[in-house]
Amino acid sequence: MLPIAYHPIYKHPLPEGHRFPMIKYELLPQQLLHEGTATPSDFYEPGLPDMANILAVHDKNYVDELLNLTLDPRTVRKIGFPLSAELVERELRIAQGTIWGVHQAMQHGIAFNIAGGTHHAYSDRGEAFCLLNDQAIGAQYLVNNKLAKKVLIVDLDVHQGNGTAEIFTGNDAVFTFSMHGKTNYPFKKELSDLDIALPDNTDDEAYLSILRETLPKLIDEQKPDFIFYLSGVDILTSDKLGKLGCSINGCKERDEFVLSLCHKLGIPVQCSMGGGYSPDIKVIIEAHTNTYRVARGLY
Repeated sequence: MLPIAYHPIYKHPLPEGHRFPMIKYELLPQQLLHEGTATPSDFYEPGLPDMANILAVHDKNYVDELLNLTLDPRTVRKIGFPLSAELVERELRIAQGTIWGVHQAMQHGIAFNIAGGTHHAYSDRGEAFCLLNDQAIGAQYLVNNKLAKKVLIVDLDVHQGNGTAEIFTGNDAVFTFSMHGKTNYPFKKELSDLDIALPDNTDDEAYLSILRETLPKLIDEQKPDFIFYLSGVDILTSDKLGKLGCSINGCKERDEFVLSLCHKLGIPVQCSMGGGYSPDIKVIIEAHTNTYRVARGLY
C-alpha cells in the first residue's frame, strides 16, 4: 500500500492568470492512477482536523481571523491567494491529510500528501501560498501524543522553510533542516537548526553531493523516530520561482536517496509535495510523480 491523502478541494479555483499551478493537484492523482503507480484504494479523503492540533502550532488569534475571514488585507496579499471559506477549508483538510499520514507512515513506512509542504506559514501568519504549516502541525502532533521523541524535518524545497524554522525555534524535540537557494525567497531567512544555502545554478552533481554528505550524518546525530520530507520540485532548472540547476533525473535521484535512507534505517517518513513552478505543467507532474514511483519501488 502507498497511503496518499487527497481531496478534490486541493485544486482551488484561482483568478485567471494566477501564477500558482493549482491544476497540478488534479493532474497528479490522475497520473498516478493512469500509470498504476497508485490504486484507488491507496487514496484517502481527509476530513477536518481537531482544532487542538492546529492550535498546538498556530496562534489562536491568527486561526480565529482565518476562520472568520477577518485577516487584514496586507496579510492576505502576503499569502497570495484571495481569502475565502473554501480556501481555509482546503488548508484544514491538507493539515488533516498530513496528520493522517503520520499514522499511515508508522504502519506502512511511508505516507504522502498530494498537497502540503506549506512551510512559509508562521505560528501567527501566512505567507507565500501557505496558511497553515501542515508538517509542523504533524510534527507537534507526534510529540504531543508521545508517538515520537525526536522528529526530523527534511525540507528540500528550493525556498527556505522560514515558517517551520520560526515555529520550532527552541524546541529540542523537532530538528529543522532546510537546503535551499541562497538568493531566493524568503529574502530574510529565519534560522533552521541546519540551513544549507546553495548558490544559483547549483547542478545535480553538486546538489546530490552535499545532500549525500549531510543527511546520513544528520540522521546519525539526531536519531529521529520520524522524518517529514518536503519534496518540492522547484529545484529544477526550468522552475520560474527557483534559481537552481537540477534536472528531472537529479530531482528523482534526490528522492531516491532520501527515501532509500528512510527505508533502510526503518524510519517512518511522511512526504508533502511542496512547490513546483516550471512553465510546462507536464514537467511539474513528471517530477512529482517520480517521488511516488521511487516510493512504490522501495515500499
